[in-house]
Amino acid sequence: MSDLVITGARPLGGHATDVLVRDGVIAAVGADATADGAAGVERVDAEGLVLLPGLVDLHTHLREPGREDAETVRTGSAAAAAGGYTAILAMANTTPVTDTGEAAEHVLDLGRAAGLVDVQPIGAVTKGLDGAELAELGLMHRSRARVRVFSDDGRCVHDSRVMRRALEYIRAFDGVISQHAQDPALAGPAACCHEGEVSGRLGLTGWPAVAESSIIARDAELALHTGSRVHVAHVSTAEGVEAVRWAKRRGARVTAEVTPHHLLLTTDLLASYDPVYKVNPPLRPEEDVAALREALADGTIDAVATDHAPHARHDKEHAFPDAAFGMLGLETAFAVVHEVMVASGLLDWAGLVDRMSTAPARIAGLADHGRPVEVGSPANLVLVDPTATVTVDPAASLSLSRNTPFAGRSLTGRVRTTILNGRTTAVDGEVRP
Repeated sequence: MSDLVITGARPLGGHATDVLVRDGVIAAVGADATADGAAGVERVDAEGLVLLPGLVDLHTHLREPGREDAETVRTGSAAAAAGGYTAILAMANTTPVTDTGEAAEHVLDLGRAAGLVDVQPIGAVTKGLDGAELAELGLMHRSRARVRVFSDDGRCVHDSRVMRRALEYIRAFDGVISQHAQDPALAGPAACCHEGEVSGRLGLTGWPAVAESSIIARDAELALHTGSRVHVAHVSTAEGVEAVRWAKRRGARVTAEVTPHHLLLTTDLLASYDPVYKVNPPLRPEEDVAALREALADGTIDAVATDHAPHARHDKEHAFPDAAFGMLGLETAFAVVHEVMVASGLLDWAGLVDRMSTAPARIAGLADHGRPVEVGSPANLVLVDPTATVTVDPAASLSLSRNTPFAGRSLTGRVRTTILNGRTTAVDGEVRP
């Protein structure tokens, strides 16, 4: 592997310096960051750019196997690399479901073949995501995929006994259950809009905040009872935030994530009935968005996760109640979080790195990611331009799908270069195989 020299970069927005990468590891930072000779050395001019650890996504839907018309591991990996990610966790709601060791290894191998980001499979909690019988949790963990995170995302593990048994089982290897916090008795399959004034005015079935907070509270109690880890996926309400806060005060091993779209978009957008804004959990009012931003800033919410959910056009282009849930997120996440949290002063660069890289890597147990920019760290890195303005163009997406809620919106902050294990994988939105 040839040396790579990054010149003039500003780690965490600090003073400009040079970084030498050798054999996939940061070998020098500063005056010593020079390669021996010029031959075979890749040089990256990073003047004016901020150097960060590569981003890590706890919540990506890659659709393969089963729905390769919407996304593949290869195209999802390309979108991730373009978005500054060096590791993503692939959700289990594929066809067939990732609920066996063999299925998890298949996703792992597809990710390695793509070679653009580290793809770590998430295993299902229950067989077929049916909520009744535990999946092969131990076998998935002992497989080559070494699965540590399990989720029935898209469906809540609503049976308390099943959730308890899952938590007891994974305690032996310090696994984590990522819960889709949605009580189906309070927000059933017809719910597609935040329950409130907008849902009533538009005639859409409401999804109340208590459907989220009640599951978070129950799972916190189960986490305390079992001593196991619960991760709350896509927190979307102020009530959900308070439930997470309460759980942490009690000492439960609970972590939580928020999506970029829940940090920026509000339920008022549904007035157009545009199904691109249909997502689960739904977009919420401005007061919930403000609570989510505050919770991410103060650390109540640990991480940003995209919930990247690509859909083929024929699944989205329906009347709002009949359209598929989900939005793209990998290529726009950095810009949204930068604009909402960093440019606004709610987070500094270190805070962004913690929420988008360090904390997600820690939650997932990815030891080679989220590491500081220092000698000896694996060279999983991203260079970003905090001043560049990007207008989101769905046609330019590397995803197979086009269901971005940010189409035509200008966002400040652009990913310039992504580096995986010392190898450049994406430059200005284009991948390098």
